[in-house]
Amino acid sequence: MSAAASDARLEPAWFGQPRGLAILFLTEMWEIFSYYGMRSLLIYYMTEQLLIGQQKASLIYGAYTASAYFTPIVGGVIADRWLGKRRAVVIGASIMALGHFMMASPPLLYWALATIALGNGLFLPSLPSQINDLYGAHDPRRGRAYNIYYVGINLGGFLAPLVCGTLGEFYGWDWGFAAAGFGMLLGLAIYVAGGKYLPHPEDRPPVASAELTPAPPTLRLRYLMLVLLVIGAIVTVFRGAYEQMGNTVALWAQVGIDRRAGSLTIPMTWFQSLDPMLVFLMTPALLAYWRRCAMRGSEPTAIRKMVWGALIVAVAYLLLAGVSAFNPLHQASWLWLVLFFVIFTLGELYILPTGLGLFARLAPARFAATTVAAWFFAIFTGSLLAGAVGTLWSVLSPEVFFCVLAVLALISAGGLRAMERATERVEEEHSMQAVHASAIALY
Repeated sequence: MSAAASDARLEPAWFGQPRGLAILFLTEMWEIFSYYGMRSLLIYYMTEQLLIGQQKASLIYGAYTASAYFTPIVGGVIADRWLGKRRAVVIGASIMALGHFMMASPPLLYWALATIALGNGLFLPSLPSQINDLYGAHDPRRGRAYNIYYVGINLGGFLAPLVCGTLGEFYGWDWGFAAAGFGMLLGLAIYVAGGKYLPHPEDRPPVASAELTPAPPTLRLRYLMLVLLVIGAIVTVFRGAYEQMGNTVALWAQVGIDRRAGSLTIPMTWFQSLDPMLVFLMTPALLAYWRRCAMRGSEPTAIRKMVWGALIVAVAYLLLAGVSAFNPLHQASWLWLVLFFVIFTLGELYILPTGLGLFARLAPARFAATTVAAWFFAIFTGSLLAGAVGTLWSVLSPEVFFCVLAVLALISAGGLRAMERATERVEEEHSMQAVHASAIALY
């Protein structure tokens, strides 16, 4: 390991974390700014500017978000086997920026969406899979690094509707899409400039040398992959409900919510900033709570956190169902939507960064990007399901539709609870392998 890489990994510079995490944080923040900036406009752009019907627009929205999370499956393999993570990030970010600028031209809609999805395939699995390389196998900071990283994701998501959404809604769609493109270029510039703080392939922690030795018989790779596959399938069901935020929940906010606050009418796209804003406001308190639980030896396991997350999201949708049922003839106060996002975001913090961290932590060292891509495959299938579920918005009453979403979240909570013992077993065996590998490295 080079001295520079060692210093970058060990020197605490930001919340007690390596400097490289800050670079990955900021790069992802601006990538998400570009992605969600465009996405916050997409459903309105299609239905209002291009005059596409709601059901078709919902299917296009679902197909696009699904494609953006399908391409990482192939992109992760390409990054692991040929390009390397750093080169894949640079190429992927450049392609995505091009796609965002193409969105400014209506005839290029489908080509632009395909271009963004293609670039995302290289970028998405390659960036978070570098987090593990910043830490040693037993570094206690690694587990919570993904929650910090998730704050970066949502800081970009918070800024995106405020900047891109406002520009698109008030000054023209092309201004909003162009802002998304410039955000992607800024993220790319940060990544390239901060490259000295990121690990190179030759700077892998010593535990990686154990890849050349047989794993202990207690860890069965096929069993590990089966457990992750089942968890991914369950998360697919959860995403069918979760991904309605930018789709049907946004449509409900347009017609079912009184957006007046005094003399101000709150822009529709601003509500999509609530979730990411709440993520970075609530994350520090949640991490502090988990740290206190850890000190008492009572911190929930990863899978138990995910179960709680799905249950809390179900409660959030039941709230919307109740609001819709008791306000059938007039618009409800926008404060109900704010309360929904508070509950919804708490559930999200329990399940999504925890799931990403679980997949990345259990990933075999030589297939890190590929394993992380498997997590994004669940987002792909979940987005397809969300697009199909979104078509029910036109045929069901809002209260019934939101109850359907709550049921999907409850089903996923039950499935995750059933996988608790198997997941704990895999994590225990993975820890045993890490100890085994460290012993070999020391020897």
